[in-house]
Amino acid sequence: MTLIADLTAAIGADHVLTGDALARYRPDWSSHYTSNPCAVARPANTAEVALVMQIAARHKMPVTPVSGLTGIVGGAMTEGGLMLSVERLNRIREVRAATRIAVVEAGVILSRLHDAAEAEGLYFPLWFGARGSAMIGGVLSTNAGGSNVLRYGSTRGLCLGIEVVLADGRVLNLMSQLHKDNSGYDLKNLFIGAEGTLGIITAAVMKLVPAPLAHATAWLAARSLPDALTLLNRLQEATGGRVEAFEFMPDTYMRRLAEARPDIRQPFTTRRAVNILVEIGTTTPADATPGPEGAVPLVDLLEGTLADLLEQGAVVEAEVARTEQQRRAMWHRRELAAEITYHRKPAIDTDVALPLDRVGAFLDAIHARLPDLDAGSETMSVAHLGDGNVHFTVFPTRDDPALQDAVVSAIEDEVQALGGTFSAEHGVGLSKLPSMARRKDPVALDVMRKLKAALDPDNLLNPGKVVPARP
Repeated sequence: MTLIADLTAAIGADHVLTGDALARYRPDWSSHYTSNPCAVARPANTAEVALVMQIAARHKMPVTPVSGLTGIVGGAMTEGGLMLSVERLNRIREVRAATRIAVVEAGVILSRLHDAAEAEGLYFPLWFGARGSAMIGGVLSTNAGGSNVLRYGSTRGLCLGIEVVLADGRVLNLMSQLHKDNSGYDLKNLFIGAEGTLGIITAAVMKLVPAPLAHATAWLAARSLPDALTLLNRLQEATGGRVEAFEFMPDTYMRRLAEARPDIRQPFTTRRAVNILVEIGTTTPADATPGPEGAVPLVDLLEGTLADLLEQGAVVEAEVARTEQQRRAMWHRRELAAEITYHRKPAIDTDVALPLDRVGAFLDAIHARLPDLDAGSETMSVAHLGDGNVHFTVFPTRDDPALQDAVVSAIEDEVQALGGTFSAEHGVGLSKLPSMARRKDPVALDVMRKLKAALDPDNLLNPGKVVPARP
């Protein structure tokens, strides 16, 4: 029997897509990568995923798992292979409020998990712009980050257990609900961030946290990045580590926002060099309950800290959200980052991470170097400053692959010299394979290749991604 016939017999004709039905699976979010799959299989449960993998192994057919297709590094791209979509594995199996966990399948959209947690008075603290389409399988496979990593950690830190289908169709049950388990190798974290190259994540046990009772949110201009870091440290000390987000948008970001979205109100009449969006959350009633005059203690704390730094000159201007509408408007400015980046072409988008006190040194160094590579290029950056993750974009004067490679290599040089990494939260996929070959420790690459060969000897799972071929 043919591959298509075998798949049809296993999961039904309605869930083996070919021809025109493939159209919505071809582009990724950035539209930079276009897939040409032989078919898309849409299994409904873990057992059907296992059947699909057994059939693919029998036919020696490469399989690329896909979730919400919100990636931008080519991790879901295939040319002639089989796509396996987890969109029908979309059950929230259980929310256990007493132990603050949710057992979810890989096709659950992130915002659905937010809603399910909220219904129990809890919160799933993974938050980013694509939450309305990104799926749990995808965020686990890329170890997604977002705006709340500062307080809650990345996806890996929010996961207690996973279920994985291996290349030969066996099901690896790692669905632990334990916070401590020292029984051998940490296999769970091997699959998280592997982008489907070692196995297909079908379900997971995710941590929930108490829902904040109140937020204090402000948009401010700092005198410098070191002053911004001082503010972060002072707020962490004053709140017991309750700063949830600390986002940096330099003047290049604000200028680009004004160009691409003139309908969005700019925060200050004078454009500032260092713009920070800070948000603190509390689950303590005493900090969230308004006083006799209507003031929320958490907001008072933020205002008082800002007032001290304004007096010292470290903060030069600030705007505190007084209503939920004002808070959402501040976040909307920040969450337009992807739109305003990809609104302009060509763009060289990078996703780097640095020690917190070296972000400014990186920006100074790369801006000094870029004119020698492309004198007319422009830049835009936005950063999760609290965890050192910088999304640094260069708009070159021409669409030239050689120039793009030189710019990316220069960025890698400066990042590496400062003790950083070329990949922070978007994954490696295809676009960062050259960076992996240039910058990843050779011994680490050797170990990764051996792990891949051991778990997927026929190289059927998302081949050509994450781990570069041997030179």
